[in-house]
Amino acid sequence: MKEPKVKPIEIDGRTGEGGGQLVRIACSLAAVATLPIRITNVRGNREGPRGGGLKSQHVSSIEWLAQATDAEVSGLAVGSHTLEFRPRRKPSELAGRSFKIRADSAAASTLLIFQAVFPFLLFAGGNGTSPTKRDLDGEQPPYTPINLEISGGTNVSWSPSFEYLDQVLLPALESAFGGGSSSSSSWRVERRLLARGWSAGKPSRGSIALRIHPLRCGETLRPRDTGGKKKNNTSRRNGSGCHRLTLASEEHDITAIDVSMVVPADMHEPLAAALVADLGELFPEVDVDDIHFKLVEDSGADARVYVLLVARSATLRWGRDILTSMPKPSVSKGSGSRTSSKKKVSADVSRKVTKSLYDEVMEGGAVDEFLQDQLVVFQALAEGLTSFPRGGSSGGTEKLEAAMEDLAIGDKDMKQQPRLRRDKKTHKPFGEGSTHTTTARWVAAEMLPAAKWFNDGRVCGGVAMRLQRAEKDGRSK
Repeated sequence: MKEPKVKPIEIDGRTGEGGGQLVRIACSLAAVATLPIRITNVRGNREGPRGGGLKSQHVSSIEWLAQATDAEVSGLAVGSHTLEFRPRRKPSELAGRSFKIRADSAAASTLLIFQAVFPFLLFAGGNGTSPTKRDLDGEQPPYTPINLEISGGTNVSWSPSFEYLDQVLLPALESAFGGGSSSSSSWRVERRLLARGWSAGKPSRGSIALRIHPLRCGETLRPRDTGGKKKNNTSRRNGSGCHRLTLASEEHDITAIDVSMVVPADMHEPLAAALVADLGELFPEVDVDDIHFKLVEDSGADARVYVLLVARSATLRWGRDILTSMPKPSVSKGSGSRTSSKKKVSADVSRKVTKSLYDEVMEGGAVDEFLQDQLVVFQALAEGLTSFPRGGSSGGTEKLEAAMEDLAIGDKDMKQQPRLRRDKKTHKPFGEGSTHTTTARWVAAEMLPAAKWFNDGRVCGGVAMRLQRAEKDGRSK
């Protein structure tokens, strides 16, 4: 007699930002925790020019997760407004160590596909190698890393770029959760851009290569241990596992700004000059020698103009970028007009992106707007307390700093702390931050109710997700 199916977690795709982010987070957490979900009104707030229903990048990522988890799926098609996803295998039961994901559309964002599958792969440390002597002695074996190649767009509207992943998101995760090659933690992500793919101009397909060293089985995603409280150190943790980012004014002293620009070759010189001038005016404390041009590349087309700026302090970083196009030249105008036009476009691009970065830094937060919502999934899955606050209208630096002081406590003492207030209304998007951030928290709370949120979403007590090694019969311990 067949066992009755477990009722899926119901997610209304019109909630909050009501777009693809909601779908990615829900399916990603469902795959990690092996939970059935049903999403209705998929991308229900995107009925305008961007359209509702599943898009190519959603289908590509969920299709891969379905194969990896042996999931029962219905409604997995471009344009579908209802999706049911029932994973049956845990990350630790992942078969294989080399994968390729090719989106049907060349414009489908490789980075959004990565966002959807990475949490699952981060916990897929179960079937890398056979037990070694170290394993038999009670230590964890050096599991084989996972190689992943994703084909699609790398510079796509409404999506992060490879440069943002490489220079902002992954470094932030490594800093917060102890990853990276210099860390004692097992996890890290090596990444490489194989080919650039654009949604603007003539369609082109790109690809990225990732080598993911997952968490070992039984290991949790733990906040980085910085060795206790230290003056001028933004990452602090106690024995119970806490990571906080302080907001002291000295932590916002910008020491360097990294510039990546992928633009037509004849824009290199005027754009670089405009960026140096505008950054010098907005960030006078940064010496011109500390404005680093990390990447200067010919985009090969006027329709492809991309710039990323990353401001760095001693411990923090904030990113802002712009993806745009040069206006089409008039047939009646000569080459002199193009020279004038590229100078004007360079000045416009520089003014917009530098002002955007300046406004972000002046918010007074520890992360930028786009980074904050991408960290929510990892907060919910992690062990211990984490916080990645932003400043602005939610109360400013003083209130945020006061909230962060509560992270010097242990889980058992939570109820006795007057400042650490449990968020109870998590049945809808909640907390401070952008609509994307509040929606991400809501999805995480629906999928992982054991995760605890405090102080208007500023602090999260994660579920300490850990997976055991799969046995020979394919089951996880």
